[in-house]
Amino acid sequence: MDLSLSTRTVGDRTVVEVGGEIDVYTAPKLREQLVELVNDGSYHLVVDMERVDFLDSTGLGVLVGGLKRVRAHEGSLRLVCNQERILKIFRITGLTKVFPIHTSVDDAVSATD
Repeated sequence: MDLSLSTRTVGDRTVVEVGGEIDVYTAPKLREQLVELVNDGSYHLVVDMERVDFLDSTGLGVLVGGLKRVRAHEGSLRLVCNQERILKIFRITGLTKVFPIHTSVDDAVSATD
């Protein structure tokens, strides 16, 4: 399966909508998108993973890298995920303590975490 990416602005946040599989083959595409957004001055990102079917360690690494990039600019990276199989990966790896994870884009955009 392929990876689909689109971006939109909601308030002062840039929402990256991700669909498909984030794995060793497709993660570079997501990495490029996050790097490009930060380079263009978007430091408050919301990654909407509601349509993600699969996430591996390479994908987790890309998200952590994105978080480091935005934090270097006093920014934030929030995740939107409500699929138990994906949330389980974040719990097992301890990344629920690193990423603010929300159940909807609206919640992520309006959150103050």
